[in-house]
Amino acid sequence: MPSTISFLSDYGHDDEFVGVCHGVIELIAPGVRVIDIAHGLPRHSIRPAAVVLRNALPYLPAGVHLAVVDPGVGGERRPLALRCGDRLLVGPDNGLLLPAAERAGGIEQAVDLSASPWRLEPVSATFHGRDVFAPVAARLALGEPLDRAGEKVDPGALVRLELPQPRVSQGAVDARVLYLDRFGNAQLNMSGEQMAEAGIEPGSTIEVETGTRAGVARYARTFADAAEGELLAYVDSYGSLALAVNRGDARAQLGLELDTAVRIMRAEQ
Repeated sequence: MPSTISFLSDYGHDDEFVGVCHGVIELIAPGVRVIDIAHGLPRHSIRPAAVVLRNALPYLPAGVHLAVVDPGVGGERRPLALRCGDRLLVGPDNGLLLPAAERAGGIEQAVDLSASPWRLEPVSATFHGRDVFAPVAARLALGEPLDRAGEKVDPGALVRLELPQPRVSQGAVDARVLYLDRFGNAQLNMSGEQMAEAGIEPGSTIEVETGTRAGVARYARTFADAAEGELLAYVDSYGSLALAVNRGDARAQLGLELDTAVRIMRAEQ
């Protein structure tokens, strides 16, 4: 039976790009199920898309995972397909796929799709989602062998995405914003375990500084542990520490953007 294809991009829904990619998949592999993960991701921004793909992967059926956030389209970056156990990742060689590949157990095989026989001809210089990635994903979903998709490449030669690491000290953690969702919640590059290393335990009061703004927050288990409008930190559904305002917008309140530096400190009692 055909595999499922999951699909993530920064194409949005105001134009035809997502629908056209769906159409290409349906023409090549009629009836293959496509699961749309997200298409409203920040434009041209690889890191948040890579974080979303990595987070979502364990909750998706094994199969083909198509991801297109490709500011280097038409340039020297390679189009890729990767095998990671029972998962196949398709997208650009710009670091987008690597965190998800590592979450899936590592890369067993990598293929350069630049001259793939499965491309749609003529290949546009600006829409590889339609002409390269979608047709390759469709063929793989039908069970075609990965080694027929293109030329093998060394997985060690692929572009790596370096995610920033937090700095943990006694009573404080210095972190960065990795992702901001539509509610204004900010996922940070740290975990609850790292908060514990700093001696900051759930239920405590903390201070949050972002360079330009500051606030006092509750380190809570869930939103209901904070009053409406109250700033809180919590471990989110992916195990990362996040900042939120209960029924509000932490992004607006703290002036947060992607990669904003955030310092969290245990409040003096």
